[in-house]
Amino acid sequence: MLKFAANIHLYQIVIVAMSTVMIYQGVANFRKGGQTLLKLAVRVAVWGGMALVAVWPALTLVLARIIGLEGNINAVILTGFLLVFLMIFKLLSTIERMEDHITTLTRKDALRGVDNSRKDRNSNLN
Repeated sequence: MLKFAANIHLYQIVIVAMSTVMIYQGVANFRKGGQTLLKLAVRVAVWGGMALVAVWPALTLVLARIIGLEGNINAVILTGFLLVFLMIFKLLSTIERMEDHITTLTRKDALRGVDNSRKDRNSNLN
């Protein structure tokens, strides 16, 4: 079984804190309706996984043996995965916000068009 690291390093504290903040933001966004359940589940899995690896670093060795990779390259792969996920997640969030803004603008424009057509009909009747 995996043992808790006796020596706690600064990176472990930082990653656990960052993971906690990201999971909290995901839950808050989900409660407001700004995020889907799938996106929340992915966020919890990735950031929760990062926190687990930070607390139990030997977990990467166990996973590496299961997958068939062994060596110090795990840290590089894990860091790269974290950065790529963070960039993709930020891009998806930005795209969702832009879609919401486009929807709002389209609705406003459609309502403005309806108002203008009503005014034109009323002026033609007089």
